[in-house]
Amino acid sequence: MQEILWMAVVRVTTREGAKLQIKALPAVPLMEFLRDGSAGVEGICGGELSCGTCHVYIDSGGDPLPPRSEAEQAMLEAIAEFVEVRPSSRLSCQVFVGESTTDLAVTVGPVA
Repeated sequence: MQEILWMAVVRVTTREGAKLQIKALPAVPLMEFLRDGSAGVEGICGGELSCGTCHVYIDSGGDPLPPRSEAEQAMLEAIAEFVEVRPSSRLSCQVFVGESTTDLAVTVGPVA
């Protein structure tokens, strides 16, 4: 069994404006912690980039996140017909915390 040496604390603002702090582990999509932490993220497709129900706005973070993949960009463009997509929009199933993630803050985005 691998020993876990650290967890990131992610500051979350829900759609309703509630403030939460959720612990996230490395190598696990942020979506899972937001969904399991009652932040209002559904993650219906389980991270397969086919629903957009894990849409978040990245408010701040440690190191810059990797750029969106083509598939993530395509899904954000698809949901933009129904919800506000901003330059900081990401699908939380594609966001992973790292050791330098010390100040990640997200707002749960709207869903169609």
